[in-house]
Formats: sequence, C-alpha cells, structure tokens
Amino acid sequence: MHLSINGQSREFPEPLTVLQLLVFLELIPERIVVELNREILTADRYAGISLQTGDKLELIEFVGGG
Repeated sequence: MHLSINGQSREFPEPLTVLQLLVFLELIPERIVVELNREILTADRYAGISLQTGDKLELIEFVGGG
C-alpha cells in the first residue's frame, strides 16, 4: 500500500492499522501524535483505524530534553 508520511511517499504491506504502522516504524505510540488525512487522532483510536492506499499522515514525535 502506498502512504504519504510527513510528505514522503512510502510503500507498506497491507492490511495495516495506525498502531501497526507506528510499530513497523519503530516509534513509541505514546510519544506520537498522528494526523490522518487532516484529522488528528487520539491514541486510543490507533489500533482501530485501518490505513488505505493514498492516505496522508503527519507524524509528530514528542521528545524530552531541556
């Protein structure tokens, strides 16, 4: 499946949920804000939303530091 992530085209196996995508990308879901097709998702929805070819995602990762 073809997805756009932070403006870059990527190919992934199907089927894939938002949570599975984050795990595949080795990201910690609790540290990520996901915008899917211009809608910001809450973390409790990541496992229940299946991605489709052509979806556009913006992933923002929160990191600690000072």
